[in-house]
Parts: sequence; structure tokens; C-alpha cells
Amino acid sequence: MNSLFFILIVLISFLLMEGVTWLTHKYIMHGLLWRLHKDHHHPQPGFFEKNDSFFLIFAVPSWLSIMLGLQNKNYVLAAIGFGIALYGLAYFFIHDVIIHQRFKWFSRSKNRYIKSIRLAHKMHHKHLGRFHGESFGLLWVAKKYRVKKQPQPLS
Repeated sequence: MNSLFFILIVLISFLLMEGVTWLTHKYIMHGLLWRLHKDHHHPQPGFFEKNDSFFLIFAVPSWLSIMLGLQNKNYVLAAIGFGIALYGLAYFFIHDVIIHQRFKWFSRSKNRYIKSIRLAHKMHHKHLGRFHGESFGLLWVAKKYRVKKQPQPLS
């Protein structure tokens, strides 16, 4: 398999995961598996949440795709698994580090994109129940949440 094609499949898989995440978040996490996600909207004392179990739910297809793809020389399947894993890594950094600041690594960013994803996620969390939610994605920010560029002060 051509390495450029492999990288392309990884990137396409990564990008498609935003849609999978949106659908999963809206219809499964706020639906059938709300009992696992609820503590994310109603924080309890402690570092871990039941919601953290979704890490495993998403990691299993990634791991299986990589493992089975490499074992069977099915590099498209392996590339899909790597795309899912790459999205999981991005999700961890954006959701847990940047948005919820479970680790205080980037707590004072002035970047417009970071401010926008924080605002979109804040609007998602203003709904404490499983219904009437908004902004279910992670990386793509709807226009209404995009922070405007601040004008530069005149010297």
C-alpha cells in the first residue's frame, strides 16, 4: 500500500470521527447511555467520571481495527483504526485538557479557536438534562459560537 494513501485514509477517518462523535454524543450519550454520561453534566467529587468509560467504548474499535488490519495486512482497516486513535488523542487534549482543564496545561490561552470551542462546550453544558442540548461536536465549531477577532488597540 502506498504510504500517501495510508495517510489519506488516516486523515479521512479522523475527520469522519467528528460526525461519529456528534451522532454518538447526541443520540447515545444523551439517549440510551445517559446514565454513563450524566455525571459529566452533574459533576461529582473525584477525578474520574462514569463518562470516562466512553474512552474505552471508542478505543476498542480503534484497537481492533489496528490489530486485525496489521495482522491480516489489511492496511486500509489499520489506517482507519489509526484515524480513530488520532481523533481520540485530539479529543483527550481538547476536551479534557483545554475545555475542562482536568490537567492545567493550557489554562490561559487567548487563541480564538480555543475560546470558541470552550464557548460551544459551555453552551452544551448549560443544559443539565439529557434533552434540549446543543453543540454536540468537538472540533468543528458552529458559526454562532465563533469568537470574533478583537480589534487591535491604536498606539
